[in-house]
Amino acid sequence: MNRLIAVLAAASSPMLVLPIALLAYSEGPPPRVTGAPGDDPAACTQCHFGTRLNGGAGKVAILLPGGQTYTPGVKQHIQISISDPAQRRWGFEFTARLNSDLANGQAGDLTSTDSFTQTFCETGSVKPCPSTAPVQFISHTVAGTRLGTSNGVTFEFDWTPPTSADAGPVTLYVAGNAANGDGDLTGDHIYTSSVQLTPAVSQTSLPQISSNGVVSAYSFSSTIAPNSWVTIFGTNLSTSNRTWTGNDIVNGNLPQKLDDVTVTINGKSAYVEFINPGQINVLSPDDSSSGPVAVQVTNAAGQSNVFTAQLQPLSPGFFTFDGKYLAATHADNTSIGKPGLFASAPNSTTPAKPGEVVVLYGSGFGATNPVEPPGMLVSAIANLSTDVQMTIGGITAKVDFAGLIPGYAGLYQFNVEVPAAAPDGDQPVVAKINGVA
Repeated sequence: MNRLIAVLAAASSPMLVLPIALLAYSEGPPPRVTGAPGDDPAACTQCHFGTRLNGGAGKVAILLPGGQTYTPGVKQHIQISISDPAQRRWGFEFTARLNSDLANGQAGDLTSTDSFTQTFCETGSVKPCPSTAPVQFISHTVAGTRLGTSNGVTFEFDWTPPTSADAGPVTLYVAGNAANGDGDLTGDHIYTSSVQLTPAVSQTSLPQISSNGVVSAYSFSSTIAPNSWVTIFGTNLSTSNRTWTGNDIVNGNLPQKLDDVTVTINGKSAYVEFINPGQINVLSPDDSSSGPVAVQVTNAAGQSNVFTAQLQPLSPGFFTFDGKYLAATHADNTSIGKPGLFASAPNSTTPAKPGEVVVLYGSGFGATNPVEPPGMLVSAIANLSTDVQMTIGGITAKVDFAGLIPGYAGLYQFNVEVPAAAPDGDQPVVAKINGVA
């Protein structure tokens, strides 16, 4: 008797495995069952059989807020509608592919927005997906199957398209499972659908550099220099408003991209410090060229017009509060200025005195010794290779120190003695290096 029971149990064990597999899929299907190229062309009918693919009385549809176009880098909220008058449990799997590689080209990024959906990689792991297996999927969870719900359900999630229109057309694929909810493998209906999207780029949304929109950030001169701070003015330059943070600077290396914004000067990538829709601040790349150079901004919408700027080895300028008053400090780091320029502490101002050493800051003063590598935070004090001459109120001022300072990028500090004969009141400060003022 015991042997007979053992034989019967062994014979029946394959049948016991099937409901377990079915219940596992109620928690979400395996990767690559959407019917997309590279996926199982039978979609989910290989496991849910008895009715041919798309042979039921229902359907699955991809509902898009922007029609059959996408704006590069702009998030869309997608809905998947599954309907079938005879069914009462629901599931799906969705993927987004580049038309340039429909089998393995991941298009953008999928994000679950509620407990009814989940994202995963083709390896079955959670995001981020490895570069060797980049394709993402989003599917139902157990809660999302909504057992007992008749006629149909809708799943919702976010999709962020590729950040550049250069990605080209994208195709979205979905397989929907309209199940009867009886826990068996038969009687379920599998439907597939797909839709192709093309990038929608409006000329009015492209970044645009203004006329006279590229200047030295400190002096606002139309001449810019290598390894110096440059400001770009325009429209649609960015969709965000922020400055680089410590997370953007990796091992001292400055970012060449902030969010989706990049800048090239003479075809070389600049280091992006600040972005907003109307202004970008960058540290220009190292360059031995002189003369007219092309400046261009690129963001998720596309490339800007090309602005021609004048590049010279030097474009010295001081940092100012408002374009008029220098951002100068006393030795104790308090601000210099006529009384009341800033009304309250900690920025209240007091004038400099004859014989006092004051601290000034600038950009575009050229090479240092030792040479600092471009695109990195300065690691140690680096003196200017060439002496700089300064006057205050037309009187020669002694420069005790001139050079780059550690912990910053492209920021020159000058420790300057105010001439004993300097007159009272607002006085012009002029710096000249290699004959350039």
